[in-house]
Amino acid sequence: MFEPGHLHRAFSGVPGTPTGHVDVFYEVHHDAAEGTLMHFKVTGNLDGKDFTEEFDMHRDTAFNFASLIAKAVVKQGLPSAVSPIMRNHKEYDAMFEDIRKKLDAKSGEAVNLTNLEKDGL
Repeated sequence: MFEPGHLHRAFSGVPGTPTGHVDVFYEVHHDAAEGTLMHFKVTGNLDGKDFTEEFDMHRDTAFNFASLIAKAVVKQGLPSAVSPIMRNHKEYDAMFEDIRKKLDAKSGEAVNLTNLEKDGL
């Protein structure tokens, strides 16, 4: 389920997949040194284990959000083939557009390669 600023995924214990849920919350933050950032908070419970992962992405690299969210949940035991983002492409597209709107980003804007490294991409 997607709504602006929040994505929720439930997992029902399909063989090889833990039972539980993952929630992704995101919002714009402004940092004096780094500029505009998108702050992500990934929370959930997989097989009875609660977790929270938080990270920031620079304005120009925030569109690679699926990669860092996938890394966060794989660390918590979700198989890499069960990405909470790419599971429903319609919701991925909506999340992408919501992030673009929140950051007032335009297609074709340059990416600072240093920011890719800083953001762990």
